[in-house]
Amino acid sequence: MTRPRLRAALIGLGRMGRHHARVLRHLDGVDLIAAADPHGDPYHAVDGLPVAHDIDQLLCHRPDYAVLACPTLLHEALGLQLAHAGIPTLIEKPLATTPGAARRLRDAFHTADIPAAVGYIERFNPALIALRARLENGDLGDVFEIGTRRTGPYPDRITDVGVIHDLATHDLDLTTWITHHAYTSIAARTAHRTGRPHEDLLAALGQLDDGTITHHQVNWVTPRKARTTTVTGEHGCLVADTLTADLTHWANGHTPHHWDALTTFRGVTEGDVTRYALDKKEPLHAEHEAFRNLVRGTGPGPADLSEGVRTVMVTHITSRAAHTGETEPVPHQARGTEHRFRDH
Repeated sequence: MTRPRLRAALIGLGRMGRHHARVLRHLDGVDLIAAADPHGDPYHAVDGLPVAHDIDQLLCHRPDYAVLACPTLLHEALGLQLAHAGIPTLIEKPLATTPGAARRLRDAFHTADIPAAVGYIERFNPALIALRARLENGDLGDVFEIGTRRTGPYPDRITDVGVIHDLATHDLDLTTWITHHAYTSIAARTAHRTGRPHEDLLAALGQLDDGTITHHQVNWVTPRKARTTTVTGEHGCLVADTLTADLTHWANGHTPHHWDALTTFRGVTEGDVTRYALDKKEPLHAEHEAFRNLVRGTGPGPADLSEGVRTVMVTHITSRAAHTGETEPVPHQARGTEHRFRDH
């Protein structure tokens, strides 16, 4: 029996909104029927479709669900309108600018019993999906350390937040997602090097509840764009490059060195290096498929709003740690575990 097609609406036609428009216009079983942006559609992302100036006008088109891709500062107000109107909504990351705003959004959708999710696109990157599966399979044994690098030049699209809320939020979310362990503490340092009001460089050091050490390098001051996650354990390390969706395993070797100086320097020996062949579906398309299925009631969706609240809390604590210069504890309410055994 053929399923009825879903009517989708898009709020925000900036750079990320235009990517959402591209995917929605080709998503199986979905029709993008209207968009909303007070500036109209200057880049012709939704040519031929009506563009409303506000949510009330958009709702006149009777969408089955919405994608909220406007600046983070507007998420709470617009998200609450959508929740009160009973519209399932995929909200771009981060969920909100403050823990309080994030909790209000979560509570509004939960009270209305309306499906909603946060668009943490890295959860749909093939390299990180494969990395997570191999950690769950025990390929690395005990995990010692997780390091992420998310660097590049300053993006013109950012106007309202710094690297902590725009970029580091990805790393804080994906670290807990791939390991099934929560942060217990965070230390951080930031810098302002480009003359803009928000921080453009972050170095953060954290610890998870199983003792794993994490470190995150994030900035907008590097001319070479990099997106890597490295997990080191007792059997070697796994390196995910999310720009190319490649996953590589650097195994510890089993052949002893007979050169004493080299053995002392290296600690472990070098083993085989394997780059895995992966099915590379576009992460944004996979994310939209998951949310479509959530709206239909046929499968789990992207990160739920409770997970979004927790990541906003950890992001907020990271900002506080950078301000105080102290190692900040992560409270128990930011260490929820109900997501740990839920897959796509």
